[in-house]
Amino acid sequence: MNSVQGLLAASVISIQNSCFIYPACQNCFSRLVLHSRRFNCLKCGCTGEAKDASYRYRLSLKIADTSDLFDITVFGSCLDPFFGVTAENLQRYIQDFNQLSGETNTESTARALVQAVETCFIGKRFIFGV
Repeated sequence: MNSVQGLLAASVISIQNSCFIYPACQNCFSRLVLHSRRFNCLKCGCTGEAKDASYRYRLSLKIADTSDLFDITVFGSCLDPFFGVTAENLQRYIQDFNQLSGETNTESTARALVQAVETCFIGKRFIFGV
């Protein structure tokens, strides 16, 4: 699953999703279903306390090389250098910010994050391992 078949130099045209962090199963990396105090993995059946859920990056991009457009999704810790922190720490920072600022409209925080990610990625050229 992690073997690179080839490299693709391409520019990011757009960000395809607005949720870059998701609660991930530590066994199979699938998205966890969070309930008020518990989490559940629908793929492997793993369960636990919601406060112990780990988070992972998932960034879906539309990219273009010199002749084609592609939809590509980048997962995991390879995005840590771009965000400057792990997905788990970024999730914690967002939660702490919302709590400390008394922010009840978490949508404004999400919009600010999307705008920052768009500024950092759109129009930039990267080499993708595919």
